[in-house]
Amino acid sequence: MARDTLSDITAFVAVARERGFTKAAAKLGLSQSAISQIVKKLEDRLGVQLLVRTTRSVAPTEIGERLLQKISPYLDGIETELALVNEARDRPAGKIRISASDHAIHELLLPKLSQFMQDYPDVCVEMITDYGLIDIISERYDAGVRYGETLAKDMIAVRIGPDARMVAV
Repeated sequence: MARDTLSDITAFVAVARERGFTKAAAKLGLSQSAISQIVKKLEDRLGVQLLVRTTRSVAPTEIGERLLQKISPYLDGIETELALVNEARDRPAGKIRISASDHAIHELLLPKLSQFMQDYPDVCVEMITDYGLIDIISERYDAGVRYGETLAKDMIAVRIGPDARMVAV
């Protein structure tokens, strides 16, 4: 499918639904002549007339009506999904996976993440207890929390807590 085909079909659907080039142009934010040229180009490319034009009205031909009925649900679905994506843009959502030791989870992460989880209820934080040096990328983790001396050499480290000192008694 050519790149312009989707925008051409969108223009055709707007004209067919609005039953006119002027209303379709206003809806799409284009000029009436631009919409007319786009639809004409689509008809020429397909080799069929999709719209019957008179001085007073525009209506789909039989094949235009069939095309409109077949593609409208898909275009509506695309518009709906794009609207949902747009709404989600300002609202963080999804899953964050963190690999960490039990101590790091309880002493560092949970105290810092409790407010975050209240502020962003659509974000699910999954913390997995792991003491080994794993490849967080291949294991599909978003972050790994380790003590500084057990950090893999190719990892980027960001300090999230104070130096920890351990004493064996």
